Amino acid sequence: MPSYLLFESKEPFESAEVPHHYELAAGLKAHGSQVTVFLVQNGVAAARRSVRSDAFAQLIERGVEVLADDLSLRERGIPASRLAAGVKVATVDVALDKLAEGHKALWL
Repeated sequence: MPSYLLFESKEPFESAEVPHHYELAAGLKAHGSQVTVFLVQNGVAAARRSVRSDAFAQLIERGVEVLADDLSLRERGIPASRLAAGVKVATVDVALDKLAEGHKALWL
């Protein structure tokens, strides 16, 4: 099965498309693919513990790896301690490593 790296740069309240992107990721995972969602720019806002998005919560529940870009978090003043359970802080180097390993990339 292919592995996917999906970059999300928008938050769910910024664009009606974002929950559909989350559903795409969860669907790929349900079909047996390895899926990572890498939250960048405003996309990291969805990872805050205080934000409630059913589609986002399903990502973690379904086993999708969710990474939040450390630089984007710092720029928005979001500390790692405020992230939802299951979200990991990562550098862009992690994304580059996944690409080098052959993950198919989608920028959403």
